[in-house]
Amino acid sequence: MEQLMEYARRAREQAYCPYSHFAVGAALLTADGTICTGCNIENASYSLGVCAERTAVFKAVSEGKRKFSAIAVCGAPEGESPDKPCIPCGACLQVLAQFCVDDLPVILSDGVHPLKEFLPVRFTMTEQE
Repeated sequence: MEQLMEYARRAREQAYCPYSHFAVGAALLTADGTICTGCNIENASYSLGVCAERTAVFKAVSEGKRKFSAIAVCGAPEGESPDKPCIPCGACLQVLAQFCVDDLPVILSDGVHPLKEFLPVRFTMTEQE
């Protein structure tokens, strides 16, 4: 799990966050052992930016990966150490829920949490599965 967090830390260094100055990195472990990383990418039109977690998921899906084993996320203001937990936002949690089981390990600076801890009820197009 520490190795995955190290990938997230390295991905964080690529963050493009000239507006919030809050750099986030994510590392997604696929079922076949591939690690897909992502960073947050902001835009002057704020709503067009994308979070690190979704960058990693979209990158993985665009490469044919759709089964995930864990995700590590770290974030903090630029220039500061990411020592506090950086919980994925609601949009990122829903995107993860689209592809992942409720007990997907979400690795943060304070330990490992199951996805369902942060998103107890996921949106679906049908009745709850």
